[in-house]
Amino acid sequence: MKLWIKRIFILIIMIIFLVAFSGSYSALSIDNLSTVVAIAIDTSDTNKLRMSFQFTNASSVSESGSTEQSPSIIYSIDASSISNGINLMNTYIGKELNLSHCKIIAFSEELAMNGISEEVYSLFNNAQIRPSTNVVITKCSAKYYLENSKPLAENLLTKHYEIFANSSKSTGYTVNATLGNFFSNLVCSSCEGYAILGGISSEDNETTTTIDSQKDSSNKANSSSLSGRNSSENIGLAVFKNDKLVGELNSIETLSFLATRNEISSFLVSVPDPNDSSSYIDIYLTPVIDSIIDIDIVNGSPYIKVSYSFTGRIYSMKQDSNYLENDVLKKVSESCSSYLKTVFSNYLYKTSKDLKSDINAFGKTAKSKFLTTEEFENYNWLEHYSDSFFDISVETSIRSSYLLTET
Repeated sequence: MKLWIKRIFILIIMIIFLVAFSGSYSALSIDNLSTVVAIAIDTSDTNKLRMSFQFTNASSVSESGSTEQSPSIIYSIDASSISNGINLMNTYIGKELNLSHCKIIAFSEELAMNGISEEVYSLFNNAQIRPSTNVVITKCSAKYYLENSKPLAENLLTKHYEIFANSSKSTGYTVNATLGNFFSNLVCSSCEGYAILGGISSEDNETTTTIDSQKDSSNKANSSSLSGRNSSENIGLAVFKNDKLVGELNSIETLSFLATRNEISSFLVSVPDPNDSSSYIDIYLTPVIDSIIDIDIVNGSPYIKVSYSFTGRIYSMKQDSNYLENDVLKKVSESCSSYLKTVFSNYLYKTSKDLKSDINAFGKTAKSKFLTTEEFENYNWLEHYSDSFFDISVETSIRSSYLLTET
């Protein structure tokens, strides 16, 4: 082949490559993308939805190279659907939104009460939004929640969004509720959905007047004892029936939820002092084994047995308490078991009788009691869950903290 023919052939190949990849380059260039870290979805007076998109200021780095507290920018737009809202915002800012780094999707309580299945399906169907994105139901407007999401212990807002849900493993006062789990529960015939309960701490602390000071476990978002500047707080659980918000759980009920589902590694509780009914003992507990669940159908109603087992250490000490004696530790163990049995029982009956929502996914265990899937579907577990009655057993073994010893 002659040299000039080879050169023409090579030139044609280069032109083909340039034409083929020039479009994708312009579409995916970093200059044409705006990174969204959170989305808030509220009701709107002028349209179906009001969507707010939160962006972080990428230039928030000091001259010394250390990252300063990252400010955010929020734009809002009214739209008839999730897809239209994203499309309108693309047009408004003149760039394509990058949703692959979105950490939080916040729905207002008002919107969630009316049902959010359409919005969840649209978000889950968006290839950019990750299933690991957390879902928050806010006690205030979702936009106001984002505006006040200022990290207390982190400089980066994105880092704050990433880690706050992980505290569920050690405190039990919130949950790691993701878009993927919410969607799976939405289409599930044996369980119901749940989300993080979010709110804003009051700077003047007006909402804490209803909290019993000795019952920290009754805290939940928008009614906690946290005071100081306004900031987002995520305490408690939002409970759904189908796609509608039907109620909420406080911190101790959320802990019960996690313990039942074996999603907590350790937690702190305050139990009645067996030697002084007016005081409490702080105990740090760790599950010994996973909770054991056994379900039977008795006269058409679910009969659910749940067994829990914990080991723990005493964290609070009083003068002359003598928590090193075996008899005293035995009484503390019995008090702890009795307290947790009451807490877990109240929680389970609340989910079945008041909320009528199987967020515990007991239905997945109950399937084994039916010969066929069709028989289980015909039973309609989600409707029969409200007929459930429970048999709860709790065993705890408490040790001294070993911080103090006899001399």
